[in-house]
Amino acid sequence: MAGLGVGALAFRPFWLDAFYERLYTPKRLPQFPASEIIGRLTDDTDVRKIPSPLDASGLDTSLGVLRADTLIPWEKEVIGYVPALTNQKYLETPQGYIWSSRVQPTRNLPNAPLGQIPPGQSGMWVEITVPYVDLTLEGAVASPWLQDHIAYNFPPRLYYGQVVWVDQVRQNNGFTEYRWNEDANGHGYGYGAYGEFFWFDGAGAKVLTEEDVAPINPHVDPNEKKIVASVTYQTLSCFEGNNEVFFCRIASGQTYDAFGVKSDKLATPVGDLHTHWKIISKNMTAGDSLAGYSTPAVPWNTFIHGDGVAIHGAFWHNDFGERRSHGCINVRPDEAKWIFRWTTPYVSLAQSEARMTWPDHGTVVSVTELKA
Repeated sequence: MAGLGVGALAFRPFWLDAFYERLYTPKRLPQFPASEIIGRLTDDTDVRKIPSPLDASGLDTSLGVLRADTLIPWEKEVIGYVPALTNQKYLETPQGYIWSSRVQPTRNLPNAPLGQIPPGQSGMWVEITVPYVDLTLEGAVASPWLQDHIAYNFPPRLYYGQVVWVDQVRQNNGFTEYRWNEDANGHGYGYGAYGEFFWFDGAGAKVLTEEDVAPINPHVDPNEKKIVASVTYQTLSCFEGNNEVFFCRIASGQTYDAFGVKSDKLATPVGDLHTHWKIISKNMTAGDSLAGYSTPAVPWNTFIHGDGVAIHGAFWHNDFGERRSHGCINVRPDEAKWIFRWTTPYVSLAQSEARMTWPDHGTVVSVTELKA
């Protein structure tokens, strides 16, 4: 949520000095849990004694609350009960049961960082391959995103699956650090305009190559490629002719406003939509303090309606199967990457993005809804 800024902290809480000191201090990767899949809590989340919010007597089953970004081994999912929602799965942990919609599945895949930007390049795209990397600020606090982190005493981080533009490399602090620059010139249209730049441990990011974004099945006639997304069933399928070649669950636009009133304002548009803009990573900021958001480095964006509705990766929830977005079609980052590579127009790393002007367009996306 964007809106609450440092200006609201009129009396400067005691922890603020320590927060600022850490904000400007270089940070190594932490020690992550030794698990093939690591669950990262995306919100403050209840741990429950059974996989249900209430027991047979109607009593709350909460054993306590774990804070956002707590990491847990992803060992076993079980079917439980969540009222009125599609996802009934819980993670079973030694501490209790956690609703899996609030747990992002991640991996710990550290990398050997590059010692410099490749010759002849102004920067490089990198993908976060560990649960998170802590950020070190260069410059003054300016953006709503960072102001909110300070207001809530929460460290700014990049998360598994995000893709960012790195324009500098340094070894000043005994390890290799990359500088993330989400500038206004084709690499995110975001925070570079605020004068905020962030350094992080380069071991947490994979340097992308053209092979990572190479088109999938480019031999297929582009006119034979089509996406069908159902907002009723919250599913997405990619077709080549009559053959389904890809399937995933989605989180499409909400049908209620910020006050819980039924509204189509944030709903995903229904009908035949057309891919016309693709960008590897994009800052997304809109709305206000009641119904707004400010999210940097949203990965693998395939825009299908105007400049605001896209199929893109979502790392801030695992709530696929529910309507919860502000109009976009949320999928997991790896799924968004597959769709990005498969759809037309194809985009290389060197391009970073591609735009088309009507009547030219790329892959058709048919968004369907069953009406009662």
